[in-house]
Amino acid sequence: MDAIIDKLNKGNHRIYLLTGKREKSVSYKHVFEKYCFSYEDDSIKDILESIKPELVLFLGAYDTNFSWHRDRQDSVHYAAALMNILSAYAMLRKGRFVYFSSHEVYGNSYMDAIAETEPVSPAGLKAMMVAQGEGICDNYRRTQGMDILILRLDHIYGVPKRGQEEGDVCFQMCLEALKTGKIPANDRNVFSMLYIKDAVELAFQVIMEEKPTRPLYHISSMEEINEKQLAKLLIKKMGAGVSLVDNSVGEHHQLILDGREYQEEYGQKIFTNYEKGTEQVVQYMKRHSSSFTSRTDAGGSWLGRLWHTAMSILGRLLPFIENMICFIPFFMLNNRAVGSEYFDRLDFYLLYVLLFAIVHGQQQAIFSALLSVAGYCFRQMYQRTGFEVLLDYNTYVWMAQLFILGMVVGYMKDRLHEIRSEDEEEIKYLRGKMNDIADINDSNVRMKQSFEMQLVNQRDSLGKIYEITSSLEWYGPEEVLFYAAKVLSKLMESRDVAIYTVANKDYARLFSATSPEARKLGNSIEYTAMEAMYDELKERRVFINKYMDETLPLMAGAVYEAEEMQLILMIWSIPWQRMTLAEANRLTIVGALIQNATLRASRYLEALENQRYIGGTNILAAEAFSLLVKAFFDARNKGLTECTLVEIIAETQKCEQAAVALNSKIRQTDYMGMLKDGKLYILLSNTDEKNAYNVMERFRTSGFESCIRKEAELLP
Repeated sequence: MDAIIDKLNKGNHRIYLLTGKREKSVSYKHVFEKYCFSYEDDSIKDILESIKPELVLFLGAYDTNFSWHRDRQDSVHYAAALMNILSAYAMLRKGRFVYFSSHEVYGNSYMDAIAETEPVSPAGLKAMMVAQGEGICDNYRRTQGMDILILRLDHIYGVPKRGQEEGDVCFQMCLEALKTGKIPANDRNVFSMLYIKDAVELAFQVIMEEKPTRPLYHISSMEEINEKQLAKLLIKKMGAGVSLVDNSVGEHHQLILDGREYQEEYGQKIFTNYEKGTEQVVQYMKRHSSSFTSRTDAGGSWLGRLWHTAMSILGRLLPFIENMICFIPFFMLNNRAVGSEYFDRLDFYLLYVLLFAIVHGQQQAIFSALLSVAGYCFRQMYQRTGFEVLLDYNTYVWMAQLFILGMVVGYMKDRLHEIRSEDEEEIKYLRGKMNDIADINDSNVRMKQSFEMQLVNQRDSLGKIYEITSSLEWYGPEEVLFYAAKVLSKLMESRDVAIYTVANKDYARLFSATSPEARKLGNSIEYTAMEAMYDELKERRVFINKYMDETLPLMAGAVYEAEEMQLILMIWSIPWQRMTLAEANRLTIVGALIQNATLRASRYLEALENQRYIGGTNILAAEAFSLLVKAFFDARNKGLTECTLVEIIAETQKCEQAAVALNSKIRQTDYMGMLKDGKLYILLSNTDEKNAYNVMERFRTSGFESCIRKEAELLP
């Protein structure tokens, strides 16, 4: 169980533990919630409905709640536990149920390794119940259509808990060596062993498989070893002082599970071989030898057993001893009352019988009546012979009333006690149910609060996403798209993000990017030629680069306004395990929130279009152009874009003429405007100074000289 919990925790799974007993057990570090309930409890159904688990693991043959020291009681407990859990699980109609079986379901000897198709041959009550558990699970799977998986593990061994007795061969041999200094072994007993951590690793693969091809798997190392070889290995690790006792008698007995079906389907690698595994077991048991030997010897002496038996007998005899002691004073009182003027008609024996009938019930009433009859007859023989007493019918009348009254009162006492016990038991049961409901409710409240905190704080919660995307509202209309890339990078947890604006039906221009890697496609792309990506985007789906094409982003999404594609969001660095539908949905949500911010900004700019442009031209006025230039330069300084500001050398009165002439020489994503100095400028977006010279050459061929201006030269 500890190994499974540790493995599930490493896989970031939320773990719930049903302890199988009502006593409060120790806490487990990696368990999200622990339920201290018996397996047969009615509350199991409520627990499963509350949790709605995707995976239920029943340890079965390895469940320490079943010690199997009392085979009959444990077998009844085991069957009831499995049926109760399975019936509760069946009502969920969700998730997978895994039943852990063992090699014990095979009690015969087999010449070859045992395949999954081999019928079971259990020997012993435990093996029979484990095999019956397999049958119950298989029946539920076939008749109810449930996802149930059975795993048979072959001779599991591992480092035991301190002071805890285990049933595997390796532990038993080590324990015998610590107690007697000898290890008896039979080289005719052949088997294979599997270290506990390897068993969990192998089981974990098939447990997490979405659709296993088989309902039953054998998990085995298939490495043959016999008892004598194992004993020699242990003696080698334990050192001097331990000897081997050769008990090689009887017929050859081989029991090895065939794990080839599992190996072919999932592959198999054993990390802990016999040499390494036995060394770990031996070292631990030698270090804590006193806990194992004392556990075996404590309370096992004949004197201890004798003391326990004596105390048990004394407890049973105590009411009879009490009855006999109380008889003495009543016998004396009855003798004194005979012939007394005041107490002659008072029957002390009757009071004595009634007293014990009321206090102890019918059994002690009969015993006290017998003592009273003996005392009465003994007193009558003071004056008459025993024969005369026996012939006196008054004696029999008195005895009859004594026994009848004692038995009736005793029966009423016993019946009242039974009724009271039944009532107390029912009240205890109902109180237990109330406590169970309260515990489950408290657990649900804790989980609810935990989930609420996760919902608020986890990286993909809508609250978290909205909190981050709403930060775009703090930027000016000219800055929104620059910082949208930064927001997208933060939400998608990717350092390489790019945002392209769609220029026409075939081409898109890079607007902002967070790294050189995100700019690898260049400043202008023919996105319709990228068929794999475009086919997804035009259907308004998120593109996921399943084939890891280096020429395409790992993930991309498009932002639409009405029926027109406006933006393309590209993610270039994201772990492959996160390239899932959940991440695609998150990108869709982020894109929609970014669209709201950009749409609000664009509508704001459209509303102020008359104030932003110099009348009748495409030249931005000084105030609007200054804000735009500052936004581009700030974004460039933060690595979100590239831009260059070019001054057109022309007289003020010829600026409009120059603007008309140069309009065809610039791109749709470039901006033309004037600053406070009254000169004409062109802002080249996504263009560094090196590429700006190519554009300036086109200006020169149109008859206009230009020069590059720095931010510090123009803006305060």
